[in-house]
Amino acid sequence: MNSLTEEDNRPPLLVLVGPTAVGKTALSLRLAKTLNAEIISGDSMQVYRRMNIGTAKLMPEEREGIPHHLIDIREPEHPFSVSEFQNLCSRNIQEIHARGRLPFIVGGTGLYVESVCYGFQFREIGADESFRAEMRDFARDNGAQALHNRLNAVDPASAAKLHYNDEGRVIRALEVFRLTGKPLSELADQSRGDDKESPYRLCIIGLTMDRAKLYERINLRVDEMLAAGLVDEVRSLLAEGVPREAVSMRGLGYKEIAAYLAGEMNYDEAVDILKRDTRHFAKRQLSWFRHMKALEWVDIGDETKNSDLFSRICAIIAGKFQIDIEYICS
Repeated sequence: MNSLTEEDNRPPLLVLVGPTAVGKTALSLRLAKTLNAEIISGDSMQVYRRMNIGTAKLMPEEREGIPHHLIDIREPEHPFSVSEFQNLCSRNIQEIHARGRLPFIVGGTGLYVESVCYGFQFREIGADESFRAEMRDFARDNGAQALHNRLNAVDPASAAKLHYNDEGRVIRALEVFRLTGKPLSELADQSRGDDKESPYRLCIIGLTMDRAKLYERINLRVDEMLAAGLVDEVRSLLAEGVPREAVSMRGLGYKEIAAYLAGEMNYDEAVDILKRDTRHFAKRQLSWFRHMKALEWVDIGDETKNSDLFSRICAIIAGKFQIDIEYICS
């Protein structure tokens, strides 16, 4: 890529976000080839090994020769935090930039991506394992909604962002309140520092489309995952000893199928819940991204205008990085 202007020597960072199933993966490969970029996964679930189908992970042979980072770096039984992601991602950005290539974050986990873009500061809050066990028992005896109601009573802002079935994060938010006496949402706002300048020269592109069409794509993706062997993938993980309460197994697709395999619901119920919760997740993703600074939205719903859309995205990137549009779109 051409060099940046002399007025701003921060490394460039391209970011592509959007809700699940909107079409980030195909576009990211095309952009990466055009821009001499290396992709960094901004997905909190793709870090886990052997969790491939449910995370819509590109296999090495599908990556078209584009280097991908922060994929398959953690065993499923071990949790992975946003602060770990921030540290590893920042290191990758510097290394990619040093190689003369463009760092390119692609993903849908808003907090993870935004923490890198704006250098959030995270407190080391610690953990209370006995409290976590107590909350898991409470959820088992009283239901996920009752647990979520407890969070809503002390931290309504966090409760509004978390689905009641996201048990791990609901418990963590309650745990943070127990340990600090402050809502997680308040601590997150303090860490965010909305007026903080990014350490990078950012170009953030958000993909969107008509909500009804997006939901159709989500339903189709779930069907494709099931046809590809999602049930067997979850069964295999459980058989090797990955506990259901592990953070990884609380992810979409894994907790629903695990519940089916445990006899807690039938197959059709599990599929319906998975589709419903994935649609809700997409809605929360869009809500998060709408609050991100300097994000350029691109509606990719009209597939008849794909070539025009790619040119428009190239123009956005050219404007942000002050490079020749003909150069990057050639």
